[in-house]
Amino acid sequence: MNQFSSKEEKVHYVFSRIAERYDLMNSVLSFRQHKVWRTYTMKRMNVRPGQSAIDVCTGTGDWAIALANAVGPNGRVVGVDFCEPMLEKGRAKVEQKGLSQNLELLYGNAMALNFPDNTFDYATIGFALRNVPDVLHVLREMTRVVKPGGMVVSLELSKPEWPPFRSLYYFYFDKILPRIGNAAAKDNISYSWLPESLKGFPGRLQLEEIFRQAGLERVESKPLTGGIAAMHIGYKPAR
Repeated sequence: MNQFSSKEEKVHYVFSRIAERYDLMNSVLSFRQHKVWRTYTMKRMNVRPGQSAIDVCTGTGDWAIALANAVGPNGRVVGVDFCEPMLEKGRAKVEQKGLSQNLELLYGNAMALNFPDNTFDYATIGFALRNVPDVLHVLREMTRVVKPGGMVVSLELSKPEWPPFRSLYYFYFDKILPRIGNAAAKDNISYSWLPESLKGFPGRLQLEEIFRQAGLERVESKPLTGGIAAMHIGYKPAR
């Protein structure tokens, strides 16, 4: 019997459970590629000093921290997440790096961002879009809070497009990764969620179309590391 009444409840359980080990396990399970992907995406975004950004489902705040470094002391970054244990880890990192002046990590829900329309230059979401209850709704919320001409960016696990590599990757993702992760998390749920969350998630080109449905234009995507992850970018129409 499923002990969770909703996807949202299960996601909250999983990330509360793994918060202490989240950063380490990300590096181990992605072979440190998640940092390479984020660095590439940040270069593509070309964030400038004095700009503003919101990082949705910020987790322990790594992307928000990268954004805060990019916008500098005169810019503003907000990270939002609904899992307090993850936010606590993130806030400790923010303090340690001396970024409290321009970076704030707040409790909030991606389905209802508590910010006015047209607030930020950028809205990002990293490795979390597959976990939300409604992908299109969250992208519409992110679109709403960016300024006209602003950028909505997703960095997410994806599905390799070359069949031989896809088969090898799915074997690792289904059989090996959950065993490593669940052993570290000390339960049988937390990292079993990873393959479960990806199976029903749209492929790269399908997600491009959802970006367009959210009201974004000039949508583009790029497969990363053989397609095991993908970057998506869309722009809010300028008025």
